[in-house]
Amino acid sequence: MPEESPVSRAGSIALIGRPNAGKSTLMNQLLDEKLAIVSDKPQTTRHRLIGLLTNERGQMVFLDTPGVHRPLHHLNRQMVRYAVEALNQADLVCLLVDASSRFGRGDAYMLDLIAKAEAPKLLVLNKVDRVKKPDLLPLIARYSEAAIFDEIVPVSALTGDGCDELLEVLWQRLPVGQPTYDSELLTTQPERYHVAERIREQILRQTRDELPFATAVIIDSWQEEGDSLVVFASILVETPGQKKILIGKGGGRIREIGTRARHELKNFLGRDLHLELHVRQEARWRENLKVLAQLERDVEGDFGVR
Repeated sequence: MPEESPVSRAGSIALIGRPNAGKSTLMNQLLDEKLAIVSDKPQTTRHRLIGLLTNERGQMVFLDTPGVHRPLHHLNRQMVRYAVEALNQADLVCLLVDASSRFGRGDAYMLDLIAKAEAPKLLVLNKVDRVKKPDLLPLIARYSEAAIFDEIVPVSALTGDGCDELLEVLWQRLPVGQPTYDSELLTTQPERYHVAERIREQILRQTRDELPFATAVIIDSWQEEGDSLVVFASILVETPGQKKILIGKGGGRIREIGTRARHELKNFLGRDLHLELHVRQEARWRENLKVLAQLERDVEGDFGVR
């Protein structure tokens, strides 16, 4: 008898959690590709990023979302809205929890929020590489009491431990269906979004205190020249002092940011890039709806990288 074709499964998976739970690191690990930028600072992810995993079993559409937090600016309210929208739209919901952190009011709030979603729910206990196994048992018991999770999966997104097991659980729980996106695509976001994000990643890595949160990157000019890109971008800051720090002595810091971003982007995009950066002061840009709309436009796209 001929072998039966495997059932194709396809659907969206929302990665939800508090800031620094490791959502972007997990998506990168599951995709086996650095798609989302990562840093040790909370609120690194500002938009909903789509990552696509397609193989003979079907297609997973990962929705990497900003961490749910108490919003202090219009930008932050927009970030939380992206997370809640993904939670309500996804076929599966994964709540990521930092297993190395003590359960608190923020975690209780996330349980209440997750409980309202109609989709099947998984609890992903992340960062288990930082926790002794006996210490995981009380945490698992506490979350089990909520009685809202179909499964609890311990993982380390950083090392990859448990990620194969998580992928298998996700495949089993995805609905039967056909892929929505081309199998060659890694994401639906346009290249200009990833260019801006790689620049911002270097800012996050090379600055501290309030400055990483008070900066944004806007693509001013995008020109294709054969197999190369020529990009001019502005880095927004809110105060003269922030502008001075970001430029650095003799322009040293802004040059270093550009150099490292170009190196990352050449590897990611697979082509040469000429990048010019300019620091622009824009007071209270995090409350400026026009600026936020421009940033949101750079996120949208109907084609993907690779």
